[in-house]
Amino acid sequence: MSMDTRDILNDLERLAGECESALGQASSREAVEAARVEFLGRKGRLAQAMAAMAQLPPEAKPAVGKAANEAKARLTELLDAALAERERAAASLAFADFDPTVPGRAPQAGSLHPVTLVMEEVCSILQRLGFEVVAGPEVENDWNNFEALNMPPDHPARDMQDTLYVTDSILLRTHTSPLQVRTMLAQKPPVAIIAPGKVYRRDSDLTHTPMFHQIEGLLVDTRTSMSDLRGILAHLCRELFGADTRIRFRPSFFPFTEPSAEVDISCSICKGQGSCKGNPCRVCKTTGWLEILGCGMVDPNVFSAVGYDPDRYVGWAFGMGVERIAMLKYGIGDLRMFFENDLRFLGQFY
Repeated sequence: MSMDTRDILNDLERLAGECESALGQASSREAVEAARVEFLGRKGRLAQAMAAMAQLPPEAKPAVGKAANEAKARLTELLDAALAERERAAASLAFADFDPTVPGRAPQAGSLHPVTLVMEEVCSILQRLGFEVVAGPEVENDWNNFEALNMPPDHPARDMQDTLYVTDSILLRTHTSPLQVRTMLAQKPPVAIIAPGKVYRRDSDLTHTPMFHQIEGLLVDTRTSMSDLRGILAHLCRELFGADTRIRFRPSFFPFTEPSAEVDISCSICKGQGSCKGNPCRVCKTTGWLEILGCGMVDPNVFSAVGYDPDRYVGWAFGMGVERIAMLKYGIGDLRMFFENDLRFLGQFY
């Protein structure tokens, strides 16, 4: 062998010892990685020795190549072992202060959303009075959402709805009243249902949002009256807001009921006094009353649309916005808080 060949072989033999010596001084994962670059990197010690093989005669290259492969395998073994040892030491250090006898952190418990809580409470109260909960599609046709409810295409009440249309005849329901239509088409009286669910309108501000929740109720029979409706709603309001809650009806207009009324309750903040601790009540604007829902006797035209005999059957209906009920019940001033998913807000309802 030439002197050059012996020099390369000697260099390859020394690499493992020099690498082992360097790793002995490496106290961290980063130092081990630095040693890997020094000995096995693209411009490292092994690469330099192998580059010198190009100057060797052909008969010397097999022996040098074999030695280079053996050196590479040994270097890799040393570096992998050193890296594994540093990682074990780091993991052990991380748990050095771990005390298994210390109590763990309890998982944070979730809760129902305040809107869901109110929906469930309203439905529970009315179910105890004999009403059945019904559900249906949120994408409706124009006939169920408007025409069957006494709102033909040119009816001005349609302008009140701010409708989100999918096509000329398909829309996102603007109220849950189509469930009343679907129920009356599917069964004969007597009917006593409540229809909770999402509804959609093209509106958004402090007190309105494009998607919100409603609960509507319907009762149809051969004999019932506005006094029955008043009794049901008075009971519902007192169950929701307290036994001392007062209720009043004001004349109003809805195309699907006649006569129609809006229902107010005595302000839950100032207890109907119009002021709190000598200051004007901002919730009821000093009136002592809060609007809470709309209601009325079912218009005979609605009965005719669904195939009920208006000369034989009478009925009444009511509808309320769940978010508004929740705002009044929990004293929430901004409707948008229901949809921001702020855990600081939601955590109050555990």
